[in-house]
Amino acid sequence: MAELQLDPQKIPHHIAIIMDGNGRWAKERGENRTYGHSQGVKAVKRTVEAAAEFGVKYLTLYTFSTENWNRPKHEVNLLMKLLVKSLNKEMDSFMENNIRLNTIGNIELLPAKANQKLQKVIEQTSINDGMTLTLALSYGSRDELIQAIKKIADNVKNNIISSEKIDESIINTHLYTHNLPDVDLLIRTSGEHRISNFMLWQIAYAELYFINEYWPDFSKEDLKKAMISYQNRERRFGKTSEQLHE
Repeated sequence: MAELQLDPQKIPHHIAIIMDGNGRWAKERGENRTYGHSQGVKAVKRTVEAAAEFGVKYLTLYTFSTENWNRPKHEVNLLMKLLVKSLNKEMDSFMENNIRLNTIGNIELLPAKANQKLQKVIEQTSINDGMTLTLALSYGSRDELIQAIKKIADNVKNNIISSEKIDESIINTHLYTHNLPDVDLLIRTSGEHRISNFMLWQIAYAELYFINEYWPDFSKEDLKKAMISYQNRERRFGKTSEQLHE
């Protein structure tokens, strides 16, 4: 049977991934969660490089949610250290693969060292114009929407925006993702079928793809299968099939 191939004319413009299952992956192997997170970093590298190779223009990874701050302190500290270590290690790869780093979320809550390193890599990769890799850090979609509503309310109060003029475009410009297009394909690993407060506004018309593999096992081939599934779907955006083919 011939191997399925990606259609280069139908590559999803923006892929977002909920990277789930590091802890369970480690537990099933008799290891602690620390080991699962360290192996998850390897999956990030594989996925980023594969997405760039496949021609994806925007890749967003749910790296650390607002709810993750409630995890045990030692685990949070480990995740922050892994973030800094990964950014240091992958800088050359970002430049070689023409990848621009971006971030969304309330990054002011990150430890100073992690925040400073993040900003440095963002600045150094800003000259790249290939794929944009966005790390969602200290991110929660409800928090994002609350902050956007507050900003819009202040602008209305100060007569900068008329309430009658508020539309999707106005809301988009006040979101963390104001410099990103809407998500075309959302992938979640580990067999869970929920969104977990991730990009609720941006995935309004995204195709959803759930896979049973835990994140540390996610491979280049898994990404390819998800993209092929996306390419085989009919995206109607509220229209009928007949309207799309008129």
